Amino acid sequence: MIEITLNGKTRALDAAPDTPRLWALRDHLGLTGTKFGCGIAQCGACTVHLDGQPTRSCVTPVSAVGGRQVTTIEGLRSAPAKAVQAAWESLDVVQCGYCQSGQIMSAVALLSRNPHPTDKDIDDAMSGNICRCNTYARIRAAIKQASKALV
Repeated sequence: MIEITLNGKTRALDAAPDTPRLWALRDHLGLTGTKFGCGIAQCGACTVHLDGQPTRSCVTPVSAVGGRQVTTIEGLRSAPAKAVQAAWESLDVVQCGYCQSGQIMSAVALLSRNPHPTDKDIDDAMSGNICRCNTYARIRAAIKQASKALV
């Protein structure tokens, strides 16, 4: 049995220590907002926060998160999270939507540490998230709109 702190609550997890965190979240805990994309940490669809930092859950074993705070898309509650979610909706960022939980997790992490990012800051923070529908311009606009809401 592995104990993890997930979305602010301690959860017991009956999974092998080498189970990727993504599958522990989806299959063992029923949190399906985090998506499987590539399985090699290159697309960002599986992004969750580990102690507030965006990390790829498809390659991180669940044993590596003991004693650390894991936040999924379902657990976002901060002011930056609310601003990002409102901007995403306001600007109709989503097209197919598959990558969007990872995009939102990366955007929230960015605005949590830098509430007024430059275009370069946005590009750097979001560079690990791929959107096959190519909504990058809307994503950037939404991050900028969310940033203004944080004033």
